[in-house]
Amino acid sequence: MTLSVIGAGWGRTGTDSLREALNILGFGPCHHMFEVTENPIMKARWRAFMDSGVPDWDALFEGYNACVDWPSAHYWRELMAVYPQAKVILTWRSPESWWTSFEATILKFVGTTTDRQSVSVRIVEKAFGDRAGERDFMIGRYEAHVADVLATVPAERLLVHRLGDGWEPLCAHLGVPGPAVPYPSRNTTAELQARVAAQADGMRSGLAR
Repeated sequence: MTLSVIGAGWGRTGTDSLREALNILGFGPCHHMFEVTENPIMKARWRAFMDSGVPDWDALFEGYNACVDWPSAHYWRELMAVYPQAKVILTWRSPESWWTSFEATILKFVGTTTDRQSVSVRIVEKAFGDRAGERDFMIGRYEAHVADVLATVPAERLLVHRLGDGWEPLCAHLGVPGPAVPYPSRNTTAELQARVAAQADGMRSGLAR
């Protein structure tokens, strides 16, 4: 199996909804940060890559037909070259709303987790250094990332998929008919906060044993 879809959008731009949409359309399984945190094999492989800096893309995406969200979105340029037939999807929301969601979820997790080897922590550090808590800096980086993708990916290979766009542009980009189900809406800020809290409670329980 090889990647047929590469997501270039950062976390908190509708990536989990897109993951479910791609699964529904037959482009799954779709890789996402949740696959790293919840699959011990993927967690071990990505942590090893974070240590070595030497990727084995086929191993990192073994069994997956698509990828969205971090950590893969950090490597969208490399993945485009490795998988030249793959379509690219840039999930997008306004910079201000992205920052609000990122600050309330991912940034909160990165700032409070005791697992400093977490792939989430290390990707944020790779992407933003020690400035992930600076609103203006982060909004500027988000805007620069979007501009970079738009300037780099050939138009025929790229879809900019905005929150609320639904099935039509996605299915047209992928050349498949639209399904008779609503477009997914997953991983809201409240849902991710609850998930992070549950993971933190589980970690604390493990340490207390």
